[in-house]
Formats: sequence, C-alpha cells, structure tokens
Amino acid sequence: MTTQAFLTALSSELPSLTIKTDADSTAHWGRDWTVHFAVDCTAVLFPKTTEEVATIVRLANEYGTALVPSGGRTGLSAGAVAAFGEVVVSFDKMNQIGTFYEADRMVEVEAGVVTKALQEFAESKDLYYAVDFASSGSSQIGGNIGTNAGGIKVIRYGMTRNQILGLTVVTGKGDILELNGGMLKNATGYDFRHLFIGAEGTLGFVTKALIKLEKQPVNLTAMVLGVPDFNSVVGLLDKFGKALNLTAFEFFDHIAVTKVIEAGHTKAPFESETPFYVLLEFEALNDEVLELAMSVFETCAEEGLIVDGVMSQSVGQLHELWKLRESISETISVFTPYKNDVSVLISHLGDFISDIETIVKDNYPDFEICWFGHIGDGNLHLNILKPANLTKDEFFEKCQTVNQYVFDTVKKYKGSISAEHGVGMTKKPYLTYTRTPAEIDYMKAVKAIFDPNNIINPGKIFD
Repeated sequence: MTTQAFLTALSSELPSLTIKTDADSTAHWGRDWTVHFAVDCTAVLFPKTTEEVATIVRLANEYGTALVPSGGRTGLSAGAVAAFGEVVVSFDKMNQIGTFYEADRMVEVEAGVVTKALQEFAESKDLYYAVDFASSGSSQIGGNIGTNAGGIKVIRYGMTRNQILGLTVVTGKGDILELNGGMLKNATGYDFRHLFIGAEGTLGFVTKALIKLEKQPVNLTAMVLGVPDFNSVVGLLDKFGKALNLTAFEFFDHIAVTKVIEAGHTKAPFESETPFYVLLEFEALNDEVLELAMSVFETCAEEGLIVDGVMSQSVGQLHELWKLRESISETISVFTPYKNDVSVLISHLGDFISDIETIVKDNYPDFEICWFGHIGDGNLHLNILKPANLTKDEFFEKCQTVNQYVFDTVKKYKGSISAEHGVGMTKKPYLTYTRTPAEIDYMKAVKAIFDPNNIINPGKIFD
C-alpha cells in the first residue's frame, strides 16, 4: 500500500486534520538539530487530540506506513529525523497546559508544550519546574520525555524521569494507555510509564504527561571558580557537595570560555585564566550558608584546588555568570562541532577525561577540543571543533574514526555512550559499548510487544 492511500484514508476519517506535503514543510518538520542524515519525509501530520493520534496509528498499521514523532526538534542524535520516506507526526498543536492539581503540586500538559512555557506556568503558581537546559525555549515536553532529558539541575532534582507522575500514550498498536495517574504510591505491578520515558518514541507516542512541580528555590547564588586541572574539579565537587545543598555543579574548559567571551555573550569572570572552570549554584537561605560557602572556598584555595573565583551578589550577576555556561552550545555551533555526550561514575572522571584527551590529541593534534558538562552527575560533553580547511563530511569522517577509541574508553569505565541526548541513529552503531547483546534482545522484544508492525520511529536505537 502507498503513503498516498494512507493519507487519503486519514483525510476521510479525520477531515479536520492538518496535513502538509510541500517540500518546505517536510524539510522543516522532518529533521532535528542533527546534520548527519539527509531528510526524506513524505508528509507531516498535526493532530490535536490523543484520539486523533490513535486513529493515525491505527491507519498507519493498516497501510504499513512508518511514523516519526516530532516535537521541538532540538535533538542531537537524529531520533526525530525522517530519513526513509516516513510520515512525521508533529505535536505542535497539542500544546495546552491542562488541569493544575494544587494539593499534589502537579500539572497535566500535552506533549507539545514547550519546556519554557511549563517553567513559566510553574513560576506563576510560585512553584518550579526543575528540568532546564539550553534549548528550553524550543524543546517540547514529549521530546524531553522521549530522551529522558537532563540538563543543569540534575544534581538536585534528577532527570525528566523523576518529574513524571503519569503519562497518556498511544502504543504502536494504536491503544490508548493512561499510566500511573499521577500517584506517588502505586504498587500494582509493572509501571509502563518508565518504559516510555527514554524510549525515543519507539514504543508509541506520548500525548500527555502529569508533571511534578517543586518548591521555588530561595536566593540562588552562584560561584565561578578557576581551577588548575580536572582532578581539582572533582575535588571541588566533593568538598562543596558535602557542605552545601547544591542545585547545580557545571564545568567547562578554557576554550569554551574563550569562545563565549569572543562572541560577546558575556565578560571574563575574573582576570586569571585557568585550564578549567566550575560553576556551582546553591540556595543561600541565610548568612550562615554564605559564610560556609566562603569558608569552603578559602580552604580549597589554600589546598591549591582554586586559582581564582567570584560569587554572585545579585540576581543580575547570577544570570551573567550562568551565561558562561549556557552560551557555550550556541557559541560553538558555528564551528560545526562533533559532539559526544557520555557519562561515567564520578569516581572515574579524572582518569576518563585524561584518557580521552590523549586519544584525541594523538589522532588529531590540530583539532580544538571543547569540554563542558554536568559534572555533578558524571555527564561530559566532548566537542571537537571543525577546522576551517576541512569540509563537514571530511571532518565527520575523521571524527567517526576516533569514535571507536572514545567508546572503547567509555566501555572500559562501564559508562554510557549517551548520557542525555539519546541514541537515535547517530549512536546506534555504538549501542553495544553500553548495552549487552542480551539487553538489546530484551529491548527488541519489548518493542515488538508495543509496536508489532514496527511502524513507530523504526530504525532508531536499534534496527
């Protein structure tokens, strides 16, 4: 059966459904931020309700049409790319914030709600949505759930998984399931909610979520610290983590800071230049907490863990210091970076980063390496910047050659090849570096139960 027959059937059953087939639309909604794969999207659908999504999936099974979910398309692993003639299901029109459960500090949202919109809604209720990252102004909740998004507050609040109290999903068979219903306690067997979180839309489509909101943090205060080496970064995490209730602990290197300053996003935090920097954030609930933070700072400086540092004195200065970290991705994007998003146990971080730097320098001594990451949860972002004398394809080919060595090192330390960006298609060839063949077989078996005809985001995570 043809895709056109599927679209004709859809138009008959859902006459109000928006369907786009023009080249501009298929190119726009058929891709995410990944640039590794050419887009081959046949059509884009814009459902408005869970029931419409279920109808789309039912007919897709009947006509043998593959579907790809599309949210804010900010993914970095090609998890939302339609590369093989699939039909894209966009959740742009399912963007309503629904019932707010005040006593439960919980809100129901549709999958197309933008992360920033949820953050602003929470603030309007004097509450806090804790998942935050650079793309919060365009990423959508459904996509965050699909990749179990992390970001800068994981050390305090956990991943997206920790915020999800319930889901409404449409399985690959077209069944509508309401999972967990928002309950904190529910000991009634398998919790399928957690299968869909991080599944990258391969089991079905998330259409709604019940989101846990937190209390607003009080008097957030940041320190930016210049440190002499990476082992000092880990030492600072230990010392400040024991003394303070941290809300964030980020790190970045000198190259990242230099690029951000040269791009005009902010100014240097202090006169000293150091190989690595730490940005830590905490709630300064009272003067005693501030005094404790300064006491730890002085001790670490005496021990040689800190070369220089600054602490925010106002909300405005807090935001300026955060620009050093939050502007990195946008700044280096002009250099067509080859990104690796990996994680290892914090105990292994020093040895791991030393091994990786040796690998990259030995193979590509002329490449600039930009490190940054959420060091408080063991997540590192390795960015290799493209030299001006190489084409994108030449550059990616060279980087893919070294991937084996990078992922061999990840495997050596029993880490993850994808800490928060998902597997999609870009990491698919390397899944065995983190998952055993037995685990992958179980994943495929779960996929077959929820999506027996393999029509929902096929070719992502595994074949």
